[in-house]
Amino acid sequence: MDYQTTVLVTLIIYKVVLIAIGIWSNKRTTNTDDYFIGGRELGPWVAAISAAASASSAWSLLGMSGAAYLLGLSAIWIVPSVVLGYSLNWLWLAPRIQKKAKQQKSVTLSDFIAQGRSHSKAILWLCSLCIVFSFAFYIAAQFQAAGNMFSDTFEMSSNNSIILGTLIILIYTLLGGFWAVSITDTLQGLLMVATAIMLPTAAIYVIGGPIELWQQMQLAFNETQLTWFGEYQGIYALFFVLGTFGIGLGNPGQPHVVNRLMALKDEKAVRQGKYIGIGWSVIIFISMLLVGWSAKVLLASPVTGEQALVTLSQQVFHPVLAGIVVAATLSAIMSTADSQLLVSASAISYDVSSQKSRQNLVLSRFTVIAMCGVAMCLAIFAPEDIFTRVLFAWNALGAAFGPVVIIILMGRIISGKFTFLAIFIGFFSTVIFSFFPAPPGDVIERILPFVFAFIVAWIGSSKDNNRVTAT
Repeated sequence: MDYQTTVLVTLIIYKVVLIAIGIWSNKRTTNTDDYFIGGRELGPWVAAISAAASASSAWSLLGMSGAAYLLGLSAIWIVPSVVLGYSLNWLWLAPRIQKKAKQQKSVTLSDFIAQGRSHSKAILWLCSLCIVFSFAFYIAAQFQAAGNMFSDTFEMSSNNSIILGTLIILIYTLLGGFWAVSITDTLQGLLMVATAIMLPTAAIYVIGGPIELWQQMQLAFNETQLTWFGEYQGIYALFFVLGTFGIGLGNPGQPHVVNRLMALKDEKAVRQGKYIGIGWSVIIFISMLLVGWSAKVLLASPVTGEQALVTLSQQVFHPVLAGIVVAATLSAIMSTADSQLLVSASAISYDVSSQKSRQNLVLSRFTVIAMCGVAMCLAIFAPEDIFTRVLFAWNALGAAFGPVVIIILMGRIISGKFTFLAIFIGFFSTVIFSFFPAPPGDVIERILPFVFAFIVAWIGSSKDNNRVTAT
């Protein structure tokens, strides 16, 4: 079979499996708790890998390898930033939020934040606004990335590719809700790990080993790309590193990631899950760093950063394995899109709805369809700046929710007024700073809003005498 046929067959088999999972998951979904949080029955493997896969999106494969291809050595700072973010979530956040969310019977992150506070309805509406606004563009970016890959591989029109990818994601998200999303994300996360192990191993073998890779990098990269801080020196180099590490600050505030931690079934699952989740991030991001460097050495013709991974796989793999790499990359895209669709739906149909609506799965599924339609239209009709908004969405949600969640889990009670204010400041200061000229590492947008929101939330907090501690 030729490359296109191999990719097509691989994807068809893979997507049939995903839809079958959706049908199976539908049998386990009888109420909104099942649909949005899986009945709090996630085991360590499903929780850890699905959370990791949904957090990473296409940028873990395309973005990280592309950064290494374009930046050279300075891309290495992304690895500890991401790993520390995963470690914060699993070592500190997970054991605490699993207990407290179960105690409060919280179904969503917004519900967890607002429950028991004055002005809770206003807090829920603000949380929903932040989530829906951010995820509309984030999901659209995933659809756009999927469309580009379909278009490049099969010579389809970009719009038809976006519509096809949207329909596949919509079907299994509608059928099974949280269970379908979590299990398919686990499958997709495992496929991403397989790709992350095979591709750099094959590429380095072709090059002649790690030492030869390093020597060839001296010829392939320019002088700036061979420095640890890229084009920056002195205080600007410090800003670059701090800004890069600021990416990890966003982890505790991502609703689609934290929701998996809330759904863990018990303390044993938390203890086991931390090794799986952190280990996944180490494998993926170190591997993608090596993929980007290897692509710079092996590819004779220059490519865009996002094309480095797929082009390298075509050069070092048989068409069957190259097709699996494409499937893995699309998996990374879909694993984020489906999770964010579900969180967006929960923000509309659960968090800000009446008690009667909370029991209505029809409304929940309708909101998934509506959100999918909005994101698809954005991907088709307004694609120009979508990718630049992906990191904005991560920063904005991290600054809005992360400080509040951390302070609550530190054993403090934040008043309703200051909870609302912290979320408002974290989110909208990120929006404002995104219009400023970006300093090295985008340090202002990634760190200052988080700091501002944390200070406001801390000022409005007091000690919680009923604190839930983690063992």
